[in-house]
Amino acid sequence: METIVHRIRLRSGVGPERFEAWVTGVDYATCPELPSVLQFSVHRVSVDEAATFHYLEVIVVRGQEEFARDMRGLTFRKLSAEFAEMAEVITEDVGTYIEPGYQVSSWR
Repeated sequence: METIVHRIRLRSGVGPERFEAWVTGVDYATCPELPSVLQFSVHRVSVDEAATFHYLEVIVVRGQEEFARDMRGLTFRKLSAEFAEMAEVITEDVGTYIEPGYQVSSWR
């Protein structure tokens, strides 16, 4: 498993409400259609327009090859086009998951 972390900056004139509505209503809802994606979350960092970046996106994938295959598909390309209208990825970091990790089973 690999984890991809994106720092995201909103485009000028795009408010956080619009972006977050798209994330929760479209982006999250589409994840089950991408077989390589095991976990996906977006985290608000700042709503200040002058911030270097506004969100962190964390994607856990089965592997880079599988994710690359999903990225070539129509579903991902549609998401990518919609995303590009609102925001841009400032940086991308990729790391390999060191198992087993930790998570409280009922933290939500």
